Amino acid sequence: MTNTKKKILLLSTGGTIASVASEEGLVPGQSGAELLHTLGGQPYEITAKDILSLDSSNIQPEEWAYIAEQIYQLRRGYDGIVVSHGTDTMAYTASMLTFMLQGIDLPVVLTGSQVPMQAILSDAPDNLRVAFAAAATCKPGIYIAFNRQIMRGCRCVKIRTTGFDAFKSINMDPVAQVTSDGIDIKHSANEYVPSEHAICTLNTKVNPHVAMVKLFPGFDPAMLKAMVDAGCKGIVVEAYGLGGMNYMRRNMVKAVGEIIKQGIPVIACSQCLYERTDLTKYEVGRAALLEGAISGRDMTSESAVTKLMWALGQEMDLEEIRAFFNKDIAGEVTIARP
Repeated sequence: MTNTKKKILLLSTGGTIASVASEEGLVPGQSGAELLHTLGGQPYEITAKDILSLDSSNIQPEEWAYIAEQIYQLRRGYDGIVVSHGTDTMAYTASMLTFMLQGIDLPVVLTGSQVPMQAILSDAPDNLRVAFAAAATCKPGIYIAFNRQIMRGCRCVKIRTTGFDAFKSINMDPVAQVTSDGIDIKHSANEYVPSEHAICTLNTKVNPHVAMVKLFPGFDPAMLKAMVDAGCKGIVVEAYGLGGMNYMRRNMVKAVGEIIKQGIPVIACSQCLYERTDLTKYEVGRAALLEGAISGRDMTSESAVTKLMWALGQEMDLEEIRAFFNKDIAGEVTIARP
């Protein structure tokens, strides 16, 4: 009889889901095989491989590259991949994998938990089950599965420190979610569809010399120059509302323009989680636009930072980066709007 079970690869990287108690607090200690044993039987053929054992606060660009390499090298022969990961930087990892693995040819689903797998009433079993189901049924792409929702990874933000509803999909509906009776996954009618002509490529070159600044009343624009002098090659500014920046007294707009004239890209995102930046609507936005600021539109800050790191890693110049941010690579931004 032919084995019709979907083949899923579980790549374990540590995080709360795999943590155990120690004298120093919770630390990653369980293997992927142990996670599967605790979870119990599944309707899939699952292979577990431990590639890291880290709190996600310690996952940085070097680990992003390693995770991407493992996914790329091991993906053949599987219908989907699940990556167990700590929640604190999961949105950053999912966003960067979107750019490092463009044209990915199978679903890659990141998940984790707010409570360790071995704890009573943990959210880990449910999250893992949903992640495996997503890896078996979703279209190719990078996803996060959490609290019975499957979301495009480059649209996710962590919004809670302890609550099980820890992640939200920003400016894009979840691509799928568990039905109310808990039996099946219902896929969204507007699920992002990757190009059928896409070819999976691995490109892990990034330049991490990027800063993210949240604008606040009284912020000294000289700090931007100090960042550039310290080696910063690109800046994401979380500006006000639709992308406004002050120019009275502490002239943020002028400082941005001076940096851009040095060939340093400045991406203007919004401090607001939902909806988009529009630098054309208000004078404070138009001034920044005239100085050369690049609109982040409706991207998350996590996606904007990782997209900028990746673009700089390709040694793109300012105008190439501007053009790159005017492209939708994998559903991370809505280009149809200004």
